[in-house]
Amino acid sequence: MATITNVTEYQAIAKQKLPKMVYDYYASGAEDEWSLEENRNAFTRILFRPRILIDVSKIDMTTTVLGFKISMPIMIAPTAMQKMAHPEGEYATARAASAAGTIMTLSSWATSSVEEVASTGPGIRFFQLYVYKNRNVVAQLVKRAERAGFKAIALTVDTPRLGRREADIKNRFTLPPFLTLKNFEGLDLGKMDEANDSGLASYVAGQIDRSLSWKDVQWLQTITSLPILVKGVLTAEDARIAVQVGAAGIIVSNHGARQLDYVPATIRALEEVVKGAQGRVPVFLDGGVRRGTDVFKALALGASGIFIGRPVVFSLAADGEAGVRNVLQMLREEFELTMALSGCRNLGEITRGHIFTDWDASPSHPTAKL
Repeated sequence: MATITNVTEYQAIAKQKLPKMVYDYYASGAEDEWSLEENRNAFTRILFRPRILIDVSKIDMTTTVLGFKISMPIMIAPTAMQKMAHPEGEYATARAASAAGTIMTLSSWATSSVEEVASTGPGIRFFQLYVYKNRNVVAQLVKRAERAGFKAIALTVDTPRLGRREADIKNRFTLPPFLTLKNFEGLDLGKMDEANDSGLASYVAGQIDRSLSWKDVQWLQTITSLPILVKGVLTAEDARIAVQVGAAGIIVSNHGARQLDYVPATIRALEEVVKGAQGRVPVFLDGGVRRGTDVFKALALGASGIFIGRPVVFSLAADGEAGVRNVLQMLREEFELTMALSGCRNLGEITRGHIFTDWDASPSHPTAKL
């Protein structure tokens, strides 16, 4: 394989290697894909205000997330059905995350079960949860994740219905017949029927609970002692409610721009959510992160860390576990360089004053006077 110099180069390799239906599933967004492009573009509208003549001979990127120490504020987001990308799927991703000293979040719709992922060896792992109409299924799954040593539940809250993903409709997307949604295999929910449009959309319509509400966050707290992260928050109002109902943290996410199109980029929504949380819980971000500079920008806007999704599945498709390890290493090195060139020796020194944005020009913005 030719020398890979940045994370985005894996996407072109994945496009060559994967069947069209699988590549399109991973790569596409909802409807016009405006938010998909905006998740990336918004980062380009944030510029640096680097500080100079600071001794940056030692850089410390370590941090703690929900009390767990990790090597860097770069973690792995839940992405479904990873064995479509590579035969080792979630096993490879789990090992790569563990080797990098960071957190992997396993999707409910993984092609490897919580027990199988736990068997890959030690590591800090979170479990992403969709709430099914059958709450016994949910309770069983949460208990299994807890028993398998998972450390937190990332509750996805932006999917009462599946977004309109036109590539999946055109391709009549369905899970390949040799794979199953492993966490649901024994419950007769592990397969996806073919449909006239998207098999996944039909599956979601049949199984996922549209009545999910804030009271269900509290219900989850009655069936598990694990901390609950609310994943899919884009507004200050919802951040405040998440704190009130006892969430342990918030993930600012627009589901990789796969749900409602024309929502803002997550990096654009981040600061509002951070203010809504009022420092009472950590706020994380996923969506559009492709560079170490993006990680720095997110932390400068108040994130406690970021999660990457598509770079994982594209690098997995291109080069298996080695690809995912390389993505994590490249982002780590770019982030360290950004810290050094900005004059920051540890994460606590990254401040809002190290960046400015095109939205700071608003007279009402607190940093407009910069």
